[in-house]
Amino acid sequence: MKGFKEFIMRGNLLELAIAFVLGGAFATVIKSFTAMLMDIIGKIGNTPNFSAWAPGGVHVGDFITAFIAFVIVAAVVYFFVVKPYEAYRRRRGISEEAADDAQVRLLGEIRDALTRNDAQA
Repeated sequence: MKGFKEFIMRGNLLELAIAFVLGGAFATVIKSFTAMLMDIIGKIGNTPNFSAWAPGGVHVGDFITAFIAFVIVAAVVYFFVVKPYEAYRRRRGISEEAADDAQVRLLGEIRDALTRNDAQA
């Protein structure tokens, strides 16, 4: 039971649970935002829902609706999550290169240690 308690109280698991809950809430916000923009696009083109559109019997409306929704979601995620995160990292002086260099250095040390162990065996 002690091991389970330690597992549950580990920081990564709590952070993952919080991210999951916030992700669900964020998905709801994006879904409603996408529905609102689809309504606006539909009013502009006098077609509030593209799903039923099937010129020549080919049902392209579902694809158009899904594609527009995807573009809206991608734009929201990019402009409201990715860009602010990148700005935060720049302000804090956090760079990907520094993390990559540290990982490469650590992997090199592990490789060297394994090589030494093989030579001693």
